[in-house]
Amino acid sequence: MDETHDPRLRSWVASANAEDTDFPIQNLPYGAFRRRGSGEPIRIGVAIGVQVLDLGLALERAQWASDVARLLASLAAGDLNGFMALGPQARRIVRVALSAALAEGSAQQAELAACLVPQADAEMVLPCRIGDYTDFYISVHHATTIGKQFRPDNPLLPNYRWVPIGYHGRASSIQVSGQAFRRPVGQTKAPQTSVPTLSPSRRLDYELEMGIVIGQANAQGEPVPIEHAEDHVFGLTLFNDWSARDIQGWEYQPLGPYLSKNFASTLSPWVVTMEALAPFRRPFSRPEGDPQPLPYLDSRQNREAGAVEVELEVWIQTEAMRRAGHAGDLLSSSSLADAYWTVAQLVAHHTVNGCNLNPGDLLGTGTLSGPKPEQAASLMELTSSGKQHVKLSNGERRGFLEDGDTIILRGYCQRSGQRRIGFGECRGTVMPAHVVQPA
Repeated sequence: MDETHDPRLRSWVASANAEDTDFPIQNLPYGAFRRRGSGEPIRIGVAIGVQVLDLGLALERAQWASDVARLLASLAAGDLNGFMALGPQARRIVRVALSAALAEGSAQQAELAACLVPQADAEMVLPCRIGDYTDFYISVHHATTIGKQFRPDNPLLPNYRWVPIGYHGRASSIQVSGQAFRRPVGQTKAPQTSVPTLSPSRRLDYELEMGIVIGQANAQGEPVPIEHAEDHVFGLTLFNDWSARDIQGWEYQPLGPYLSKNFASTLSPWVVTMEALAPFRRPFSRPEGDPQPLPYLDSRQNREAGAVEVELEVWIQTEAMRRAGHAGDLLSSSSLADAYWTVAQLVAHHTVNGCNLNPGDLLGTGTLSGPKPEQAASLMELTSSGKQHVKLSNGERRGFLEDGDTIILRGYCQRSGQRRIGFGECRGTVMPAHVVQPA
């Protein structure tokens, strides 16, 4: 916590002072963009109110201390990965400098005002190069609810409370918020048939997750101790790991998800840094009676402030709603703070065998459901695997997603005495399948 978190701090960018903005001066998340339709090279910016500060222009046109100018160089070149690799101290130096430059009374206001681009005019792309992607399973509530559908008497597998479960996903199909994707095609097998068939998924689902963006790398063979794990994390984003439940049910044994997961994932365009999240930390503890983590997954720092309070929402806008000008319905709300494992524990576990993480690698949290039925973060949970349809405000019903449906994830942090900050939107739309025709 430092002067950049002061809730009284205001910006000369007027929209950043609105009570309901996701991007006050206390936030300053990073994203990659260019002016819509310009064909310009991708550049890095920070969101401030309804604007984006173009850091390439900011370095060129404004005066900065020499150490700040040196750190801004990779950002000015459009290389967020290079900046993330510099580690937490570099982030803090730039955060303090940007906060001062964007604050009311800044001597840099005149120069930086010409470096603002309205977010409405910005074409956002993935914020960084994602080399690898691992998806975890950190909500015990999601794991229990899903487990009950398959193992009513023993929903949690015996390793769940001891080890953060994860699998290696597909980085190439991660796309930025606002894009559409095709309904996946794959093998499925109905219980009453002896032969599987190839067809479009009929049980397409969303998964409300958060993405953990790795910053500083670790060398192969060098585990990251939990005490230093968050030094290797740049920040958090919203993440939707779309899932084809019928394809998943047939293919996942014995090696886990494959075509049911790798066809598309959607990432929000803004990465909220760990520094911006500092006011929203809270103690991490296990439910009474549960085993305590093994020593490599435990530290005083993680116990005292390992959890992060991020309130999460899932919205649906069907094609009929969109045609009628309807903004959509809220499906569920939950919180990252209810997760069974923390960000630091995921990094420590991922590297304990010597695995090397690189700048831009993405760790998904897994579906972040809460303890109450209405806090379920997937349709598979909300509808009991499609058996109990959700009724929408316009009379439509959903067991699983239909073509034309848009899912919107939103997230924000708020606490008494602190400025509310948000993550923007993570929005994706289902398109009809591209059906494979037999030769």
